[in-house]
Amino acid sequence: MKSLVLVFAALGGWLVATAACAQGYPSRAITLIVPFAPGGPTDTVARTVATSMQKRLRQAVIIENVGGAGGTIGAARVASAVPDGYTILLHHIGMATAPALYPNLSFDPQQSFEIIGEVTDVPMTVVARPDFPARTLKAFLKYLKSRKQIVTYAHAGQGSASHLCGLLFMSAIQGDVKTVGYKGTGPAMNDLLDSRVDLMCDQTTNTTPQIRSAKVIAFGVTTARRVASLPDVPSLQEQGLKGFEVTVWHALYAPHGTPAEALDKLNDALRFALVDTAVKARFNDLGTEPVPLDKATPAYARAHLQAEVKKWAPVIEKARKYAD
Repeated sequence: MKSLVLVFAALGGWLVATAACAQGYPSRAITLIVPFAPGGPTDTVARTVATSMQKRLRQAVIIENVGGAGGTIGAARVASAVPDGYTILLHHIGMATAPALYPNLSFDPQQSFEIIGEVTDVPMTVVARPDFPARTLKAFLKYLKSRKQIVTYAHAGQGSASHLCGLLFMSAIQGDVKTVGYKGTGPAMNDLLDSRVDLMCDQTTNTTPQIRSAKVIAFGVTTARRVASLPDVPSLQEQGLKGFEVTVWHALYAPHGTPAEALDKLNDALRFALVDTAVKARFNDLGTEPVPLDKATPAYARAHLQAEVKKWAPVIEKARKYAD
């Protein structure tokens, strides 16, 4: 009986989705779930892309922030949504790391979604509060070794990009740092700016304005080379952390079973946004850029997700001792 109920529920969702597309997709506003708090880097990427996509779709794309549990609450909301193309998700690298961090997920990142395409690859930066006594990575490591006081590291919650970057950073420097979790990068950055915490690692989409205005101290970028928008900030690799490289890729998803017509139109709108001069200019200001169009495809995004799940599982397991 339980199996029959599940079958009929799935059939009902499919019939609703099919009927919606038969009326001509899209015929009403689309909800784009951002699984993090407003004001964070993923939220910024989503709002930038959504503004352009709605021009192509000729319907509003409304952002809804559903934060918590490293993005898994918002992702679960979309995984269980009616697959009609009117509820979609923008998530980052956390989609690939969630299986290793959350063994009891209510969804499967590789099976519960249709992937629309990738959006952008964002570098990260390790930054400190504006009045931190050390102003370079070398000075910070010396300060940390002296253990003059407990150093606190802020992140946007377990499974977030800032949490993952922090795990890798602490593992690389073999540092004893107290981690402090928040419900999103926005609140974490606010406390860093107010000197309530000492350190964080965040995407350039959130830190570039703060670095340029000297509101935070930048210890380094997480890419192998310096980024064009922050030419004076050295990479962590060039400062001695060999092999340290983290970029945060973002992609768009829809619930599994979403009709092909809706997926095709959403992908077309995404590709339209990625070549939009306004989107390119905004991303450039934030220290990133749209992915090339050959990456903005379901096939590429799915293969990349599969590879990233395999890549990060052993890394997270190795760095787990640094988790709070």
